[in-house]
Amino acid sequence: MSVLKPFSTLISALQRLLDAGLVVITLYGACAALDQEWSAQLTLASASAALLFFLIAEVSHLYGSWRLRSMDDEFKTVLASWGGTCAALVVAAFLLKVSANYSRLATVAWFLMTPLVLLSSRIVVRGLLRWLRRSGANTRTVAVAGSSSLAEAIVRELAHSASFGVQVIGVFDDRSHERLQKDGAGSSRCVGSLADLVEQARSGDLDYVFIALPMRAEKRIVELTNRLADTTASVYVIPDLFMFDLMRARWTMLGTLPMVSVYESPFDGFNGGLKRAEDLFLGTLFLAIAAVPMLLIALGIKLTSRGTVLFRQKRYGLNGHLVEVLKFRTMDASDDGVEVPQARFSDSRVTPFGRFLRSTSLDELPQLFNVLSGEMSLVGPRPHAVAHNEQFRRLIHGYMLRHKVKPGITGWAQINGWRGETDTLEKMRHRVQHDLEYVRNWSLLLDLKILCVTLGAVLSRKNAY
Repeated sequence: MSVLKPFSTLISALQRLLDAGLVVITLYGACAALDQEWSAQLTLASASAALLFFLIAEVSHLYGSWRLRSMDDEFKTVLASWGGTCAALVVAAFLLKVSANYSRLATVAWFLMTPLVLLSSRIVVRGLLRWLRRSGANTRTVAVAGSSSLAEAIVRELAHSASFGVQVIGVFDDRSHERLQKDGAGSSRCVGSLADLVEQARSGDLDYVFIALPMRAEKRIVELTNRLADTTASVYVIPDLFMFDLMRARWTMLGTLPMVSVYESPFDGFNGGLKRAEDLFLGTLFLAIAAVPMLLIALGIKLTSRGTVLFRQKRYGLNGHLVEVLKFRTMDASDDGVEVPQARFSDSRVTPFGRFLRSTSLDELPQLFNVLSGEMSLVGPRPHAVAHNEQFRRLIHGYMLRHKVKPGITGWAQINGWRGETDTLEKMRHRVQHDLEYVRNWSLLLDLKILCVTLGAVLSRKNAY
């Protein structure tokens, strides 16, 4: 352990130096690519940016241990730190009246390229650390206090993620093996009592202790944490929250009181801004590409059937508020009443041209306007008719949690085969299950994956009619 702690400090120091160097080198590369001559002013600007980024990153805890934290969180911290750096540089240049001394094109290129370079470097560093840890180097020791299903889940999670670089010493519990078996708590991993755990921690043999005792054992948890205060181990209490159907659970503060969220949207704060930026950028791009096909589709609808080009239907949106969703009209008539029959295979209401639009999902293209207006998102749970919502919210537990996010043009359920008619309760359960998985596990990369896979799903025309 004495060797590992300095190694961790060395990695952190090298990452700081690497970040500073990459900030400077990226500006130099942008200037070279644009035939901009390097000057003393650019040296000052890049050095100032490196210093600012370092200070903001330190405040944001970017250089702390990321061993037990996700790459997603690290990426967000990098982007937020660099965003703050750029904002500070722009304000400083404006106040000092020196903005005219710098090429706007080179500056914009630098601002955009640097986060990509910083994120790429972290992917490489994590890859190297993962390789080291799999080979047995740079590892940490972990003990779990309390034998239970939660403890089993902790051990499985640590074993599944080799990138954590941890070695589980075992589970410690004061109950005998016979009592553990009787309680169904599992005894195979139990290697000693809680007193044994404390002794190992005092001897310096443990780096992390995860306390997985039940929440009702408050006195035992407090007693154990007090005893572990006489050690150098990092101690984490993992509450047994599996009794709740958690969604985006996180700790937060109510004034000075800590609390844990049970149901929460993933798009609060920074994530919400990132999601909106994704929708605006990609939505505008997709609309520009689809503009001419949409005009041709509108003409085709007018020539092949009577009625309006667009079909408007009220659906539940974010937080259960009603929104008016746009689609190209594919039927002779539609209803928005108490009972709305879903479109079925060989549905007589669907026009011949409408059948083509539905089979290719081209009827969904007008929803790009819903995306740009902020009522919908490119990716999210598909919105259902109001009547269907009222029906299924009474039959499926957690159904309305889909509305913690904006409805989407495509979603996780759709690319996993739950697209089209949901003519049985079981099909709707599967769709809702996938929708909630998306809400729980959202990331920008997941959105991009869904958008890419959607193209293949549309081309296959499976379950669309």
